[in-house]
Amino acid sequence: MPLDVNVAIEEVYRADWGRITATLIRFFSDFELAEEVAQEAFAAAVDQWPSAGIPESPRAWLIQTARHKGIDRIRRRARFAEKLEAYTAEETIRATSEPDAAVSDIADDRLRLIFTCCHPALALEAQVALTLHTLCGLETQEIARAFLVPTTTMAQRLVRAKRKIRDAGIPYIVPAAKELPERLDAVLTVIYLIFHEGYSSSRSGSLIRSDLCAEAIRLGRLLRRLMQQTPSEATGLLALMLLHDSRREARLDESGDLILLEEQDRRQWNSKQIAEGVQLVEEALRAPAGPFALQAAIAALHCQAPRAEDTDWHQIVRLYRVLEQLQPSPVVSLNRAVAVAMADGPEKALALVSALDADSGLENYYLLHAVRADLLRRTRSLEEAAESYKRALALVTNDAERRFLERRLQEVQSMT
Repeated sequence: MPLDVNVAIEEVYRADWGRITATLIRFFSDFELAEEVAQEAFAAAVDQWPSAGIPESPRAWLIQTARHKGIDRIRRRARFAEKLEAYTAEETIRATSEPDAAVSDIADDRLRLIFTCCHPALALEAQVALTLHTLCGLETQEIARAFLVPTTTMAQRLVRAKRKIRDAGIPYIVPAAKELPERLDAVLTVIYLIFHEGYSSSRSGSLIRSDLCAEAIRLGRLLRRLMQQTPSEATGLLALMLLHDSRREARLDESGDLILLEEQDRRQWNSKQIAEGVQLVEEALRAPAGPFALQAAIAALHCQAPRAEDTDWHQIVRLYRVLEQLQPSPVVSLNRAVAVAMADGPEKALALVSALDADSGLENYYLLHAVRADLLRRTRSLEEAAESYKRALALVTNDAERRFLERRLQEVQSMT
């Protein structure tokens, strides 16, 4: 395949998969059919574009090709004439009434689709997972990692969510302005998880996916402007992403290996983003602080410390305690344990980590074992540390993180 054709297909897949799929869902009212024919359309592009040339509008070509393939499938089903007539009528109505930037309260196409997919008839987790999969192009494995569940479990949840939408006839339409607040929590979570996958990718290869980070920050800015009447959490989310992203250039060395926060060259941090993020944190904390605002406040303390040893770890521990009360989570508890280790020593933190047993749902979370390994290393329990490093290595999926853990394992093994 010519390189330019290959690049064109990859670019349209990355940029327009969500919009293509959403258009097909509106047309067919069937998530599974829409995704299947969209994939078939991309396969057709791989076959046809090298000889026929890249269409003037690749997205339109893919949508039209997918529609034809979907209609062909429907024709093969029982009572195809009645169904086809209904779909054709619906398409005509939607073509004339579908909201666009001029008439919708949500000015951005991607953000409109996220609000549309986060339907309150589904459980919050299902809303988020389905949106990440259908509109944002995240793979089932990546979404499962975000929710700390096996890939097979997440795949089943996605299937059930799609089935519920189909069987209940849940309308796939842009919500009115008055309906936006009830969908806000899911939308905030979707945007944050897009950023998190970009900031700490679960895929092999580079730890950082800058395209996802940039898109999440862009969506965060739009969401903050949209939700001006209730800005606290939208503001907190944007602050959190900006502050984390400000450290991006210092997180990896020239070989792509991970550099720990305390070892990073803080001169490489983006001071402009930090200043904006800190200002947004102050704004978010004027209202009752939500989970994102509290996490942003923690990130601000890290970014404001001129040296690692100047970090106010006791204040960070206090903020994690508040966050733990507001949004109980084993991951929050694990992060608090890390802060306690920095503030009061690894022994106290080890007791907290030991309390996060298999019942917490973190047994297959590599960071639990990586944190335990580091604490054991610092208390000179080297053989136990090595075992925990091995467990973390069995679970980690990113190459940069794997290389870091391998180096630490070699270090503790050489000291025994």
